Order: sequence, then structure tokens, then C-alpha cells
Amino acid sequence: MLSDTSLKLAIFAIQKYHFSLKYFIELAYNGTHFHGWQIQANAESVEATIENTLSLLLGEPTDIVGAGRTDAGVHASFMTAHFDHSTDLNLEDLTHRLNGFLPKSIAIQKIVQVVENAHARFDATARTYLYKITQQKNPFLEGWAYEYKHPLDIRLMNQAARLLLCHQNFKCFSRSNTDVKTYNCKIVKAEWYFEKDQLVFVITADRFLRNMVRAIVGTLLDIGTGKLNVDDFIKILASKNRSEAGASVPAHGLYLAGITYPKNIYL
Repeated sequence: MLSDTSLKLAIFAIQKYHFSLKYFIELAYNGTHFHGWQIQANAESVEATIENTLSLLLGEPTDIVGAGRTDAGVHASFMTAHFDHSTDLNLEDLTHRLNGFLPKSIAIQKIVQVVENAHARFDATARTYLYKITQQKNPFLEGWAYEYKHPLDIRLMNQAARLLLCHQNFKCFSRSNTDVKTYNCKIVKAEWYFEKDQLVFVITADRFLRNMVRAIVGTLLDIGTGKLNVDDFIKILASKNRSEAGASVPAHGLYLAGITYPKNIYL
């Protein structure tokens, strides 16, 4: 039978073992040479690269959980991931050391402490993606924007894009055979605009389906060229059939650009 002292020490050891602090990593990456965010066998991923480096610097195996997953070739100008650790870390120093060890294609912008039950994926209330198009050959945008030279009617593309805000089920833009519980998403922003010599599509929603943004952009481009009209777009939305929508645009023009969280998760 344990003495009172031994019992207290045992309880303390258990509490210490289970106690952990939660941290959010804010980062950006060039997705060109990665097979997406998520860890996978025999392929280089952003998640695995950060996990391995973080584990090395912290001296123990450390898992990270991302706010979502991007496909192969997709970039992120803003991504978040969380990890747990048992000690109070010098976050500025850890950020500096991570950037020193990580490849140039990944940049840690900031590490912040959050409440213990915060979750990078499930606590996100909105995500924003950008898709960038160049309509003329530009060597400085190679790999960073989709070269698409056909004349486009931006007015009609925006007219169709606004219909996304009034719709809920986006199965028609989802990758086939995707294992999801619902195809419903709440889109709060979807529009095209010019930024210098690029045409940019911005879309914000509470969640996205796999391949959803690239399929939406491809379909809107078909409207811009006259291959489809706005009435066709309405029928595609109602069809819930991926084969009715346009082809997906290439991954290299897509950027995860923003993730929103409740303010009360930050310390």
C-alpha cells in the first residue's frame, strides 16, 4: 500500500504527464515540390517536413494537426497547425530555429500559445482561397499563376459567382468518391478582380470540399469564354453531379490565403 507521500508523488507524476500546452503555428509554403499537406507514404509532404523538424528541435516526437489539407502543388500564403508540448516554450527562438532548419519552401511566420482545447481544424470558422490567372506569358509567374489566354467576360463570371452565396450543396464541384458526411458549405464571398497583371478569384467559406475551388474556377472560366452561360451554371449547381461542371484548373494557381478563428482561443 502506498504511503501518503508516495501517493501524492504518483498523482503529481500523472498530472505532469498529462499536462500540456497548446501552440498554433502560422506558416506559408510553396507547394510546388510537395505532394500536398498531408503525410503520405513514399512522398514528401509539408506536414511531415514540419513534424520531423519540430520533433528534432524539441527533442521528442511531436505531432502537428493542420487546419486542413491542400493537394499536391497547391500553395499557402497562410496556413495554421497546432501541436502540444509539456513546457513553456520560447516561441520567438523556436520560430527562428525552425526557419533555420526548414527548407526555403516553408516559412514559419509566428507561433502563438492558445487555450488547451483549441484545434487548428475544428475551431476554424472560415477559410479563404485565391486562384491566380495570368493572361499573357510571364516567366516570373511560372508556377505561381495559371496561364489562360482566352478572352474572358469578367462581368458574367462575377454574376455566376454571386449565385454561390445563395447555394448550400456543392456536390457538383466535389471530387468523386470523397468520404464526407455532407456536401453543404456556406460561401460568404466569391468574386473576380484584377490585381496588377493578374486576374484573381477570391472565395471564403466555412469549409471546402476536396477539389471544390479548382472545379468552381474551371466552370466559371467556361462561362467567361461563352462555353456556358449563367443559366447553365444554375443547372450545374442543382445537378449535384461533378460531370456536369467544368474541368478543374491546375493546382499551381491556387493559394490557401486565410483562416479565421474565434478570438477567445488565443491567450
